[in-house]
Amino acid sequence: MNLLFLMTDQHRVDTLGCYGNPHVDTPNLDRLAAAGTRFDRCYTPTAICTPARASLLTGQAPFRHRLLANYERNVGYLEDLADDAFTFPDALRERGYRLGLIGKWHVGTHRTAASFGFDGPELPGWHNPVDHPDYLAYLAERGLPPYRISDRIRGTTPNGNPGNLLAARLHQPVEATFEHYLATRAIEHLERYAAGGGTGGAGRPFFLATHFFGPHLPYLLPDAYFDRYDPGLVELPESIAETFEGKPPVQRNYSAHWTFDTMPIEVTRKLIAVYWGYVSLIDEQIGRILDRLDELGLAEETAVFFTADHGEFTGAHRLHDKGPAMYEDIYRIPGIVRLPGGPPQVRREFVSLTDCTATLLDLAGCDPSPAVDSRSLVPLLRGERPPWAPEMTAEFHGHHFPYPQRMIRDERYKLVVNPESVNELYDLATDPHELRNRHEHPELGPVRLRLTRRLYDLLRERGDNFYHWMTPMYDIGAADHDPTLSAFEADDDDGGVPGTV
Repeated sequence: MNLLFLMTDQHRVDTLGCYGNPHVDTPNLDRLAAAGTRFDRCYTPTAICTPARASLLTGQAPFRHRLLANYERNVGYLEDLADDAFTFPDALRERGYRLGLIGKWHVGTHRTAASFGFDGPELPGWHNPVDHPDYLAYLAERGLPPYRISDRIRGTTPNGNPGNLLAARLHQPVEATFEHYLATRAIEHLERYAAGGGTGGAGRPFFLATHFFGPHLPYLLPDAYFDRYDPGLVELPESIAETFEGKPPVQRNYSAHWTFDTMPIEVTRKLIAVYWGYVSLIDEQIGRILDRLDELGLAEETAVFFTADHGEFTGAHRLHDKGPAMYEDIYRIPGIVRLPGGPPQVRREFVSLTDCTATLLDLAGCDPSPAVDSRSLVPLLRGERPPWAPEMTAEFHGHHFPYPQRMIRDERYKLVVNPESVNELYDLATDPHELRNRHEHPELGPVRLRLTRRLYDLLRERGDNFYHWMTPMYDIGAADHDPTLSAFEADDDDGGVPGTV
């Protein structure tokens, strides 16, 4: 069948009506969810753009594909996937699929979307490239005004300089916004596919991705969206009461970097309200794409996906953007799939952005096994109840600086391992906003032991070498292997005597 993949960047789950927000207008994503499967526990493999998008492309966890950081803040990591890396578009192309990608790429510096066989304008970078020739041509053809902003919102960094731009008023009509432009280009691709144009011609299935750059900050919106929601409607996240007591110090440092405490709380409310406006703007553009899919008679033969690469703090835990803190705000993501013939439903299984890879391959009739860290969601989409893992894991490798983390989350608890700092353990039933680190609380000792051992076993099974640090440092039980990875002690029958040679 055809595959339409809609993706946003830095998108909080709680901004969508179908996920419970009573204020934000998202009728198009809500109707998509109502007609398909909404995954209530969908997570990113890592809360940063390039590694997460590389995991989608390959079906591999970041530690395996090794594209570990965004190139804009890269501190020495690889910047492109290996030339021989498996990617799902290669498999789809072999099955005769026409491939299109409109919007954000952000999966390396030298290998573009075209390198992987995708048609569409090359749009590099992490935010709307408003100086791109194709966008400027779009404006000129329609007599629309160019990009211009005012009313900038930003805080003050620890050294007294202006902080990162968080939001601004955009002096363009909605038809001139980059989001409207992306939806227009996506619709043009749909029309060509329906008419039999493009590589492969009529009768060939298509994969079309539309990757919006938003609602990633800075939130740059026309008046109608910048002022769409009254800040008085905003209920501040409870984690805005974060004290960072008993937490890794890096979180306090990131709060200072993102200048949260230098802005009045009224500004935070306004930022959240503007973020909501950004979500509604994108929802309307997605609605244009879905409406055209229907008009072209393609809906009954097209599986539609909607998800995001990761979430956004928007003031939660006194933070903005994302970073080295594995909270639900940035790791839990929207996950909606409408499969022709599939039942409308809500699923509670733990699933991942990476699982989309095997699902796309499965729906296209390809072998999903090369997507080694991905599991096809097709049985779930069909309403089946297959055996499923009772937990999920995630990882982080750094952004402005190397910062390794691993996380495991089950039905109730979350464990985060921070090798250079304190570890974290949260009881999500009694502390859903993750304010109290209970890693050292004696009453949760059995939980800590169980999750530590389970995470250790999963990392070993997958070949994630992070487990080597855990072997001597944490309570993982008796080691059943030589942690030196050598044969030095092959003939030692006494197990060694501590403190002797």
